[in-house]
Amino acid sequence: MSIHPSLKGLGKLSSKKSILKRGERIKWLMSKKMWSDESPIFGLPKIKVVKIKVAKKEKKEEKKEEAATETKESTS
Repeated sequence: MSIHPSLKGLGKLSSKKSILKRGERIKWLMSKKMWSDESPIFGLPKIKVVKIKVAKKEKKEEKKEEAATETKESTS
């Protein structure tokens, strides 16, 4: 028996979070020392989740360096 198409993508519905929840925002503000005990819990600024992908650039640079050293060795 096959699965109905509307039920197939249930695992795909959970996407990555783009904004932190209230508790997570308070922890982030506390770590940045922008939070005090008197601060209201409502009206907090929205904080985007930022993920930086640096590893790919480093790999490309390493490959370029390796290729450059290989060509130097092969010519000498």
